[in-house]
Amino acid sequence: MTEWYLFLPQVRVPVADLVERARRAEASGFDGIAFIDHLEAPGLPDESIWEAMSVATWVAAKTERLRIGHLVLCDAFRHPAVLAKQAVTLSEASDGRFDLGLGSGSWPAELARFDVGQQDPLARVKQLERHLDLINQYWGRDEGAAGSQVPRPSRHIPLILGGTGRRMMELVRKHADWWNIPANHIDRLAELAPSAGSARVSIQQMVGFIRKDSDPNKVREVSAKRFGNLGSGLVCGDADELSGHFGHLSGQGVERFYVWFADFAAPESLDEFGETVIKNF
Repeated sequence: MTEWYLFLPQVRVPVADLVERARRAEASGFDGIAFIDHLEAPGLPDESIWEAMSVATWVAAKTERLRIGHLVLCDAFRHPAVLAKQAVTLSEASDGRFDLGLGSGSWPAELARFDVGQQDPLARVKQLERHLDLINQYWGRDEGAAGSQVPRPSRHIPLILGGTGRRMMELVRKHADWWNIPANHIDRLAELAPSAGSARVSIQQMVGFIRKDSDPNKVREVSAKRFGNLGSGLVCGDADELSGHFGHLSGQGVERFYVWFADFAAPESLDEFGETVIKNF
């Protein structure tokens, strides 16, 4: 069964509006929502951005069914013992609705500015590998290993790893329940999917949604201006065109879509997308 998540970067958006969009997504048939994790907005250091785990916790408290997660939390920002405890707490508080998305860090300028993590990408992936082993230890998943935290998770916490590099794909095969391919690498799906092992495949997809009341040319123009740099990671179309696009990806083994709206998830887009696209699956 296809799963639909709203991808909603918490940049320039008041917290109250994040909650409103989450509730609209929930009512429209989305299965989950995912935020980003940065100390500054990527490429926009003067723009406001809210802290990732705090936003996830607040939105979880304000919704009933929606799963909550991130694409993805930055490993460098939190000690693994703290992150493991946060994940268990939020999973329990939300009745098991938390997904732990984790990555090695994608914005070196941010790491340098705030003096966190390492600039060398290989070193960051190696650190992520160590931290994944520790999180499994803290959760008591490694039988016989000392150092598990109390309480242990009362239910399975799904682990999503995002990335495309060779060493990251090794971690996906070893640890991940889900592998997410970022929007700017969608054209590599067929090449990379076999490397994901048993991990289920998800895709982050930017969408220029042509609603029934919108000008198709204007939607395509604005979407391309804002997100044309994503290449095949941006798709524009009406409900029928998007249903065909997502159906084609589903046929290639993609089981979850993180839908990133070029109009910043206008409530009207969420409503119509749910009614005309999600219901087709």
